[in-house]
Amino acid sequence: MGRIIFYEDRNFQGRSFETSSDCPELTSYLSRCNSCRVESGLFVVYEKSNFTGLQVLVRRGEYPDNQRLMGMSTSDCVRSCRMIPVHRGPFRLRIYERENFGGQMQELMEDCESLQERYSMSDCQSCNVMEGHWLMFEQPNFRGRMVYLRPGEYRSLRDMSTSRFSSVRRILDVC
Repeated sequence: MGRIIFYEDRNFQGRSFETSSDCPELTSYLSRCNSCRVESGLFVVYEKSNFTGLQVLVRRGEYPDNQRLMGMSTSDCVRSCRMIPVHRGPFRLRIYERENFGGQMQELMEDCESLQERYSMSDCQSCNVMEGHWLMFEQPNFRGRMVYLRPGEYRSLRDMSTSRFSSVRRILDVC
């Protein structure tokens, strides 16, 4: 079970809101969010409501300035969050070169630092997360913008923060 606390002001000041579950709209509880503290578990925080926009994985620790955390110029950029549940067991992800599960397909059970180098896939436009929770990154070696994927079908990845994915990593720890 995870626990995260959001604060209206930097350095954990001002009103706060605590949650142990997904929250699609933080502004329902706080006028803004400028810092957070993860007491336990893993969360993905989003710059926009309803789990959209720039995403950042946060683990146990203190984040006194969301502006630096999110790499954004706005001062209150965290608007929603998702708790990442603990996953025990195998990981399976099918990635496809084109939307709607078209083109070349590869099945992954491990992290992949470069889809281009390992599978000669220049792009990944859809996927099916069969087991586990995954992060997809726009650049090789797990760099750049990321997208959190939980089990389910993703017929089009185009609208998810970035238009190209180059590396994939399993979410293994719960810190």
